[in-house]
Amino acid sequence: MRIYKDIFTGDEMFSDTYKIKLVDDVLYEVYGRLVTRKAGSIEIAGFNPSAEEADEGTDEAVESGVDVVLNHRLQETFAFHDKKSYTLYLKDYMKKLVAKLEEKAPDQVEIFKTNMNKVMKDILSRFKELQFFTGESMDIDGIVGLMEYRDIDGDSVPVLMFFKHGLDEEKF
Repeated sequence: MRIYKDIFTGDEMFSDTYKIKLVDDVLYEVYGRLVTRKAGSIEIAGFNPSAEEADEGTDEAVESGVDVVLNHRLQETFAFHDKKSYTLYLKDYMKKLVAKLEEKAPDQVEIFKTNMNKVMKDILSRFKELQFFTGESMDIDGIVGLMEYRDIDGDSVPVLMFFKHGLDEEKF
């Protein structure tokens, strides 16, 4: 299994247990689904809960939401009230990302900038439909994931978007 973590905060953002698509070598699209489950339980494909858990006959709290958000403890942020506030964050964040990329792979910087501008122009055109998520630390100096709902085969599917170069991939 691979876990994708924010390079600045170390927060876990998503894993490879979901359908993932890489767009223009700069943006991961992670396809989630809406779920309802007992509060506090984590459900990951291929994982079976312990048979030792006993039902004590009490009312159980239930939580509903997008599986990626619940499983990785992402926190919705309302820091971006308009396109201008998000654009200011994005400029600062991209400066930090480019600095990191110049250290690790200087030959990729120009390609990254070109592709990122194209991708962000498209995303910003849909700004009003987006929700914003930070990692568990709620630090907006790190990566802020974007989420929108898309109509796929007649279903409304939550799609989270994360900048590839803002993530470290860890194998487990």
